[in-house]
Amino acid sequence: MSYEPPRPVRGLLLTPEDKEAPARVHRLRRLGLADRPEPALDAFAGRLARLSGVPYAMVNFVGEDHQFFAGLSAPALAPFVREDGTAAVLGRTLPRDHGFCPHVVVRRKALVLEDVRDYPRFAGNPVVDEYGIHSYLGAPLIDSSGMALGTVCAADTAPRAWGKAGLDTIKALAADLVVRLERSAQDGLPL
Repeated sequence: MSYEPPRPVRGLLLTPEDKEAPARVHRLRRLGLADRPEPALDAFAGRLARLSGVPYAMVNFVGEDHQFFAGLSAPALAPFVREDGTAAVLGRTLPRDHGFCPHVVVRRKALVLEDVRDYPRFAGNPVVDEYGIHSYLGAPLIDSSGMALGTVCAADTAPRAWGKAGLDTIKALAADLVVRLERSAQDGLPL
């Protein structure tokens, strides 16, 4: 007889209530960052992926009912193959209840998950089964008005010890990016 560890209970993850979402969407539009890919943010995500040595890195803006990856670095040529043999390729949008970024935005704090399966609250998240995400590191993009616009995050398909250096790096990158986003909007210049 073989032992199979119990699978996480679907639906255990509760996406936190986000009362700032309507104001955030308005602020993102004013900054010119509403639901469109931004090549400079793709380059930023690519740099973060290389720095972190991960397959996934994103600049994610969280709306009322979905998340939008304005910056995305993902393995398009080598999609994650699910247990049933089908392939998953990460696109630019996810429902708000997928992933970990909505938690970072509402908490307004960085989140480090070395192995998401170790946390009952996060183990049942759809991105674990859909894309094989097993570790996550994200920091909020908090603008000068104090609003959390979204996140900068990195994710891996294997457990990973991010350490203090990883946490410090993601927080510094998030702070630097917010300055660039606001300066670009203020000066009317591209990122």
